[in-house]
Amino acid sequence: MKIKKGFVLREMCGEHIVTGEGLENINFNKLITLNSSAAFLWQEVVGKEFTAEEMAQLLIDRYGIDKELAFKDSEALCQAWINAGIAE
Repeated sequence: MKIKKGFVLREMCGEHIVTGEGLENINFNKLITLNSSAAFLWQEVVGKEFTAEEMAQLLIDRYGIDKELAFKDSEALCQAWINAGIAE
């Protein structure tokens, strides 16, 4: 999986926001916000191919959480990014 080109993580008013650069990526009907752990994962995987397993390991390494929880959360985040159209 990979984050689609043209999407950038920005911080606005203390929130982590994913914005589209270029007209083909602009959708004024939705705003994509990320919590701090999702923003951390974005920064770690942007520009690379990645899997839910790799994201889970990043969560384990950073937060020391249980492997099963980390994998469940990373799978859900991957699916959310696909559904939002920002990853493929």
